Amino acid sequence: MRTLAVGDIHGGFKGLKQVLKRAEVTTKDHLIFLGDYVDGWSQSAQVIDYLIELSSYNKCIFIKGNHDVWCEQWLAEGSVNDVWYVHGGKETMESYEGFSKTQKQAHLDFFEAMPLYHIDDENRLFLHAGFTSMHGVRKEIHREAFYYDRTLWEMALTMDKRIQQNSDLFPNRLKHYKEIYIGHTPTTRFNKYEPMQAANVWNIDTGAAFTGRLSVIDIDTKEVFQSDTLMHLYPEELGRNK
Repeated sequence: MRTLAVGDIHGGFKGLKQVLKRAEVTTKDHLIFLGDYVDGWSQSAQVIDYLIELSSYNKCIFIKGNHDVWCEQWLAEGSVNDVWYVHGGKETMESYEGFSKTQKQAHLDFFEAMPLYHIDDENRLFLHAGFTSMHGVRKEIHREAFYYDRTLWEMALTMDKRIQQNSDLFPNRLKHYKEIYIGHTPTTRFNKYEPMQAANVWNIDTGAAFTGRLSVIDIDTKEVFQSDTLMHLYPEELGRNK
């Protein structure tokens, strides 16, 4: 059985289906999704429908991202966050046209059940963005950090590569876990189009919401699978996306 971590999808249903096919995913594989399923390309509601179905025959964990928090609020209350609206919320609401109240409720239940992080049996941490507590995620007092924080990744990026995990110089925030898998900050910001490693942190968000691809990584072998660039899968939507 493989454990596969899946990066930010952002409504790119075509990319999701393509990358899972390229990874030759079977029902034996354990899938850990790192959040931000919605907002960006035009098929957010279709992504959620597919993931709900996928979880019926695959072992899946769906971490909650910041875009998922916004969509959840809209489904629950009808409230439209202004920031959300201009960062993919408009496209997400449009994708729900024709969906019944029952279908929307099923999606709301799906969002509400999402954990903010997951720690596996080998002490590997999975979450959307980061955390700020030097004592680890269980001591984090700022819930929003799990889906907004970028300082964890920024710290890892600036570390001297010669510093080993057992060194006194290795940051306490990172020492708690064998490895940490995140999304949230596109690697395309650093002109990288594949998952990036810094210290013991792996960033799997390869910019599917923008000019990049959707990525999946086998966390044991570090083999990477990728979709085509999403803008080429949705050429008719260029210009309307972020």
